[in-house]
Formats: sequence, C-alpha cells, structure tokens
Amino acid sequence: MVFNNNIKLLRLRRNRTQDVIASELNVSRSTVNSYENGSIKNPTLDALMMFSKYFKVSIDTLVKVDLGKLSEFQLSELERGHDTFVTGSRLRVLATTVDSHNRENIEVVPLKAKAGYKSGYADPEFIKKLPTFQLPILFNDRKYRMFQISGDSMLPIPDKSYVIGEYLENWYDIKDGEAYIVLTQEDGVVFKVLENNLRKKKSLVLKSLNTLYNPYELSVGEVREVWKFCNYMSSEIPDITMAKSELIDKLSKLEQEVKSIRTVLK
Repeated sequence: MVFNNNIKLLRLRRNRTQDVIASELNVSRSTVNSYENGSIKNPTLDALMMFSKYFKVSIDTLVKVDLGKLSEFQLSELERGHDTFVTGSRLRVLATTVDSHNRENIEVVPLKAKAGYKSGYADPEFIKKLPTFQLPILFNDRKYRMFQISGDSMLPIPDKSYVIGEYLENWYDIKDGEAYIVLTQEDGVVFKVLENNLRKKKSLVLKSLNTLYNPYELSVGEVREVWKFCNYMSSEIPDITMAKSELIDKLSKLEQEVKSIRTVLK
C-alpha cells in the first residue's frame, strides 16, 4: 500500500507541517505521523475518508496509485480535481510521455504523423513513437505539445510552421479571439482563432487569420482535444509585402476619408 507515502507527499506539496494537518483534521500529531511512517498498516475506512476529503483525492487513488511516480503535470491535474477515480468518464484522458527525470515531454506531431494522430491521439503506444524534446522556458506543471501546420489560413504564420500548445482540460476556459490547436473528428488537427459558444449553442466558431477564409461553426461533439496556442517556430522570415486583404482595407479607409473631406468642403 502506498497510502502513507501519498499523504506525506500531498502534505509537503501544500507546505503543511504535521502539526498543522493534525490541527485541521482534529487529530493528534502522533496519529498523522503514524499514518505517514507506515506504523499503522491498515488505516480504517474513517481514516481513509478523512484524508480523501482533506486532500480532495479519491480513496482509490490514495491506496492504489504511487503519486511519487507521477509527473508534475499529472500531480497538478490531480490537485485541480481531475482525478480519474472521481470524475470517471467525464475526464478526458490524455496519453503522454515523460523523460528519464519524470518530466513531461513536449511531443511533436509533424505533418507526416497528423493523419495518425487523428485516431491515435489517445493511444499511449502511438504517442510514445512521436519525437519529443524539452523546452525549459515553459512551466513544469502544464502539458505542452507541438504540431506542424499546413496551408496559408493562419498567415502571417507561414505554412509548415510548428506551433506549441498548452493542453486545455476545461473547454469553457476558451477565450474569444485567442488562438488554439483543435483536434476534430473529421478534419483532424486545425489551428484557428476561436469564439466560444459552448454555453449557448454547444459549439465553437473557428476563424482564420487570413480573411480570405470564412469562419465556420463546429459542434462540441466533433472536438477531441483543445490546446491553447503559446508560440510558434518557423524557418521562414515573414513576408513584408502587404497582404491583399490589408491593402483592400487601407484603400477602403482612404476612400471614406476622401468622402469625409468632400462633405466638409461642400
């Protein structure tokens, strides 16, 4: 049983002493110490319920899962209430990999793997075969993945750029006007600016930065994963030539200004 190590780990992650925990649980410090050092081999159901309620972690997780083997991201998800034994099917299980130091890898989904990712995104064996790397400027308690995009719908981000996304568990946190990588049932991986209509219409509106592409609506039932855009990498230098849509917009504004000046002169 890993129960004793788990409650000690959770206590230390909260920066609590045994005295503080004992006071908050209304038990003696020696009782807490006995549970943590394993002196009490078989904790009672009341004790299991007490620690489960306090740490907001299921009893099953406390007694079956060695939390010391989880990555920082996995522990953070657990502490945020994303416990598989509690949430059951409501939890979106994310297949992921870690390095030799138990740090979350950033898996790379290149163009040649995008078709396979559409069906293999939840398969640990498929995810293990993806290239991985570490980027120290990112947060340890969050999960990131890199996707290679194709096409010109998100110009000025060029074709074949690599975009890095932060895994988003709660889709209600999607903010209007921000960019996300979305895994869809039909189209696979798409990179778009989103409008969140989940509460009203159970859908998302996907928009391109390139205004030549029309926005379209996507039912939440078509969505498999959402990754919040963080940054991108490209070997191309952005084209300084003014885009056609931008030129048209400037000409339209200039026309309006000329009309205003004529009105004043009359």
